[in-house]
Amino acid sequence: MFAQSHPHSPRRTAAGLTVVELLFALMIVGVLFGIAQAQYSDYRERIRRNQAIQEITTLQVVIGQYVLEERKVPASLADIGRAGMQDPWGRPYVYTDIGAPGGHGAARKDHSLNPINSDYDIYSFGPDGVSKKQLTNQDSLDDIVRARDGAFIGVAADFVS
Repeated sequence: MFAQSHPHSPRRTAAGLTVVELLFALMIVGVLFGIAQAQYSDYRERIRRNQAIQEITTLQVVIGQYVLEERKVPASLADIGRAGMQDPWGRPYVYTDIGAPGGHGAARKDHSLNPINSDYDIYSFGPDGVSKKQLTNQDSLDDIVRARDGAFIGVAADFVS
């Protein structure tokens, strides 16, 4: 009726995972987490970059309204009520009135050392927080810039390429 177990048959083990199987499962979870973390970091940087582009675009509009009313570009962002405005990375936007004394020398430059704007510069240092006047410099490629007097607003690497 009931089958008897043979004295030499292998013992039945309890159902469960071995240490090797558990380590393998943890390794897979770790790899997936690493991939997800990298994707999330890239996503957050794209969001910050797009936010900086939108904020510079908004500043350009506000400066344009100021120019219509005052017939000159503002000397600083304080003139338009935006003193100390910070980019998505927590650093203040850089504004330069190119027409002011010494402004032309402080203007951002392209690969031929020509100013990228003729009226004013406004930019963010980008994620790395460092920049140089010439956009083709390695330190400047991640900057978010306004160029061609506002016809271009975006990442400096896209402008110089």
